[in-house]
Amino acid sequence: MSEKFAWIKSPDKPWEEKKKLITTSLESGINHVLDLKDYENIKKLGDINVISPDGDIILVGINGEGDGSYQLNDDFTKSKDIATAKKLKSENKIVVSYVEISDKKHEELAIAVGKIVDYIILVTKDWTVIPLENIIASLQKENTKIIAYIENQEEGQVAIETLEIGTDGIIFEPKSFNQIKKIAKLIEDSGSYNYKLKDGVISNVKNLSSGDRVCIDTSSMLNIGEGMLIGSYSKAMFLIHSETLESEYVASRPFRVNAGPVQSYVMVPNNKTRYLSELETGDEVLAVDKDGKTRTVIVGRVKIEKRPLMLVEAEYDGLKIKTLVQNAETIRLVSSDGEPVSVSKLKVGDKVKIFIDNHARHFGIAINEMIIEK
Repeated sequence: MSEKFAWIKSPDKPWEEKKKLITTSLESGINHVLDLKDYENIKKLGDINVISPDGDIILVGINGEGDGSYQLNDDFTKSKDIATAKKLKSENKIVVSYVEISDKKHEELAIAVGKIVDYIILVTKDWTVIPLENIIASLQKENTKIIAYIENQEEGQVAIETLEIGTDGIIFEPKSFNQIKKIAKLIEDSGSYNYKLKDGVISNVKNLSSGDRVCIDTSSMLNIGEGMLIGSYSKAMFLIHSETLESEYVASRPFRVNAGPVQSYVMVPNNKTRYLSELETGDEVLAVDKDGKTRTVIVGRVKIEKRPLMLVEAEYDGLKIKTLVQNAETIRLVSSDGEPVSVSKLKVGDKVKIFIDNHARHFGIAINEMIIEK
């Protein structure tokens, strides 16, 4: 499932009022603005993509009446806007079409133009009258991103969940700071994937010699009960707890997960894995809590040092899984009751949170293929 996103259509307000709403949107993670007259001013506010007839993303068909209006006959290819979109695409431009839908013909038009452009913004007064399902189903195999124009958070929820696939994004005209925050939170929550964690039974704990260990320092504050899915096997991982707890030896580092040696896997967005050794500043990884709920966090730094290691082995339903961690009191797994437990106190028979994937992985992507990991 691809990550959802939000754009804004800048309100028809004096620049100073508009500026505050756009700035709040940018601070909330929304960095695409549809605007027809303030391109230069908006670009000064930050790294923002402006959607307009001559912007960063080229807009075609505003209000369904672009350069020559869509011709709602049986041959959409005669539309000047579609011809313009095709020409822009041949010039390697990024193109978005804005289609107002009021009847079946407009729905067919949206599908036709959606097969040409990079993005299509769909506008209607009532999504219950013009079913979004038809357009999503018709374009789901195309590379086009579908964006629904919404008025509020509730309409946004419907749009991104329709047909279990949902639109790729939503666009709205901001009316208040509170509305922006609510819709930004909706998008953030939509990217949260829940992993079904199991209770693995510890079957072996063994001290080893030293290896190159990785700490993942994120740009987020992690919570108690939250960590990352990490392991020696890409289809079977342990929930390694963040360093949010203080000990008598070191202060808490609530941004850090002491992950394990360089060859271990870590779960990243879109149900993919990466080797710890591959991570670097700016990459995205998944923070996972004791209930399996996830959120995306950004890697601020990766710290690799030689440290003594420990083998941790667990079993679940006849499957044996293993991982390596640093041999230190501050390294914690998560127990079956959701509490952090230090690896130095692990005993055979203890239960800890693990994740078992039914798919093998190739280059970090889940596939239906038998791969043996041991």
